[in-house]
Amino acid sequence: MSKTTRATQFLSKAGVAFSVHAYDYDPSVDRIGMAAADALGEAPQRVLKTLMAEVDGKPVCVVVPSDHEVSMKKLAAAFSGKSANMMKPADAERLTGYHVGGISPFGQKKLVPTAIEEAALSEPHVFINGGQRGLQVRLAPADAKAALKAVAAPLVA
Repeated sequence: MSKTTRATQFLSKAGVAFSVHAYDYDPSVDRIGMAAADALGEAPQRVLKTLMAEVDGKPVCVVVPSDHEVSMKKLAAAFSGKSANMMKPADAERLTGYHVGGISPFGQKKLVPTAIEEAALSEPHVFINGGQRGLQVRLAPADAKAALKAVAAPLVA
């Protein structure tokens, strides 16, 4: 497994301090983020999952703790929209250039507006997908928010 991905290159270029952590990815699990948290021995609220969605038909990236679900109503409100829905996996892969299970908010092929769950910003560090299945980057949540130019908002149900 390569530890250099578009995501890690993006973070390096942005001058963000991070470390890379690999784990055994199991494609058969229902909740990939929860499996990553377990494999890394981290609290689920510190292992953030990256989801691709649409608000009023426009693509957005959403970063939330792996032990929570996104509230579509709150997601739409975060982007001043009326409605939100999850993006189809094939569309998410095409847009980001990453495979489902390895989608990172960093270094996506197309830059889209990003929102991060505001509660995650109170954690001392978080893990976010590093652009490959079984690869996470550990960094300060404020650094992730700044690098992504993300909005912080209450996003979980």
